[in-house]
Amino acid sequence: MSDVIRIAGIAGSLRNGSYNKSALRAALTLIPKGSTLDILDLEGIPGFNEDLEQAFPPQAREFKAKVKAADALLIVTPEYNYSVPGVLKNAIDWASRPYGDSAWNAKPVAIMGASVGTIGTARAQYHLRQMFVFLNMFPLNQPEVMIANASEKFDEQGNLKDAKTEQKIKELLEALVDWTIRLKKAKA
Repeated sequence: MSDVIRIAGIAGSLRNGSYNKSALRAALTLIPKGSTLDILDLEGIPGFNEDLEQAFPPQAREFKAKVKAADALLIVTPEYNYSVPGVLKNAIDWASRPYGDSAWNAKPVAIMGASVGTIGTARAQYHLRQMFVFLNMFPLNQPEVMIANASEKFDEQGNLKDAKTEQKIKELLEALVDWTIRLKKAKA
């Protein structure tokens, strides 16, 4: 067991100006001592096709390996049409395959999300939690970080400018590290 908690961060958006990518970059500056955050990119992962499971596409294979190597996960999701973005669901599907070799199994995970709307990705976050049941993941229940009215919380360069949101992200990361340590001890 490594002393450093390695967290893989995933933003469920491909858009360069995504508030969720900005929130994940902000998390890099708030990561607790004794942990690291490696941002994984979903760009280039092809659409899931079960016919390709035996010859995984390189981008999907690399993504899955990084998820598997992480001690914990931080997923930062936008909400599209009341749910999880297709690009994020696609990456989740690839890393869970083939059946019986899921990179997600028994991983601690924290969720946050940013939206220009008033409920801050609540529905997408709850849909992720439903997926975590089948994937046998261990989601952190609190604190919940749903960044509503994101256009007011980030500047034009994508820098987080809201102190309350910064504090909530920091609390989420601290809780994720603590949760991961507790789960590792219970497993040992």
